[in-house]
Amino acid sequence: MYEVFADLHVHIGRSENGKPIKITAARSLNFANIAKECAERKGVNIVGIIDCASPYVIEDIEKFLKTGEAYELDEGGIIYKDKVCIILGSEVETSEVSREGDRKGAAHNCCYFPHLTDIKSFSNELSHHLKNITLSTQRSDLSGYELIDIVEKNNGILIPAHCFTPFKSYYGNCVDRLEHIFKEKFNKIFAIELGLSADTNYADMISELENKQFVTNSDAHSLPKIGREYNKLQVEKISFKELVMALKGEYGRKILANYGMDPKLGKYNRTFCENCNKRVIVKSNVKKCPYCGSNNVTMGVFDRIVLLRDKEQSISPKNRPPYVYQIPLNFIPGVGSKTIEKLLDKFGTEMTILHKLSDDDIEAEVGEKISRSIINARSGNIHIIEGGGGIYGKVE
Repeated sequence: MYEVFADLHVHIGRSENGKPIKITAARSLNFANIAKECAERKGVNIVGIIDCASPYVIEDIEKFLKTGEAYELDEGGIIYKDKVCIILGSEVETSEVSREGDRKGAAHNCCYFPHLTDIKSFSNELSHHLKNITLSTQRSDLSGYELIDIVEKNNGILIPAHCFTPFKSYYGNCVDRLEHIFKEKFNKIFAIELGLSADTNYADMISELENKQFVTNSDAHSLPKIGREYNKLQVEKISFKELVMALKGEYGRKILANYGMDPKLGKYNRTFCENCNKRVIVKSNVKKCPYCGSNNVTMGVFDRIVLLRDKEQSISPKNRPPYVYQIPLNFIPGVGSKTIEKLLDKFGTEMTILHKLSDDDIEAEVGEKISRSIINARSGNIHIIEGGGGIYGKVE
């Protein structure tokens, strides 16, 4: 067994020939560039690319395999330069109705498949449930309850995405309990993605999640954002099969730790009025801003969880891996792109910088002041201004 780093939520902005895939993602995010970034700069061993159901991306994958730099595994996944295992995924937006039938919402789901033939088959079936299969994360006419059957039919697994964000998530936008969505299929959901504005302490205030694994992923919309949140896994090798066993905690494989930003840095941590730019104190579901009367109020993740919780305090089960607060290099004050490039040129990858370098190694390369900022960020010894209303928090 050995330890690997996994980021399972990375977007593609454009195909190799410039076709749009994820409109809000950077053009430089294509299949080949993501593989190269993970191998050469990030040190991410397993990466989930979740726009692979687009026929344009499928074409890129087929061309990528012909270069000889990558190959498919029988156990699932594509190996790039024997350094990175690429997991083929698709983020699907489902249409949900609350148990009472009085509230409609949309939720995102990360679906992962072992082989190219599997995601081709899934893409073909999904195309009958949305308007444009070439674009990522399009609204489908499926519910999560229906989607999980299609995913499993094509040998895949489903993980609810960024479960608590106010837009496009199950807890944030649809229902108070996931079991209301998946019903008797709820036991097929063995992991959920926390999202950038939530951590283990938040999620473990909801009792139905006690036997679910948590994953932390970047939801990267640009190359530098890959690995801003990630997981440390214990596996025998890198493959789809090994990943699934780690997510389920089977046969000695497991999640060793979740690495993520402090939820206060998330852009939807606290409730915020988009009209007057003020934080709103929440005691119930807020419809109007108490300051300006606007209906344009975004419920924060922390406040939403306080309303949802059925436990007075956060108590994690014994097998829950630790959640380690970690600030990405590009969030740290004084650590600009030139400093990051200098460190990467010297030491290889961001995972090396964040996990393996001594304080003296860093100081010798970038000086005492910047070194102290990085060391404080690695240890969580920082002050954070909370985010909200679509604006990320800040590190001081």
